[in-house]
Amino acid sequence: MSAEKIFQEVQDIADLKTPQLTKVTSSGRVDINDLLARARKEKNKENKINLVFFGLVSLVLVVGILLSF
Repeated sequence: MSAEKIFQEVQDIADLKTPQLTKVTSSGRVDINDLLARARKEKNKENKINLVFFGLVSLVLVVGILLSF
């Protein structure tokens, strides 16, 4: 390896610094609408997962019935 290549690698590593995180201050209050919206979002996600699972199970049953004849 040449000295130029080693210097370039060291320089590239130096450029990869982790970003500084800013501290988020909280007033200690909670907005009930935010909590309700988050709960609704999680419930909708669970409903979608259940619907996909039910659809796959029903598809397997239908294909199994059709193949049994």
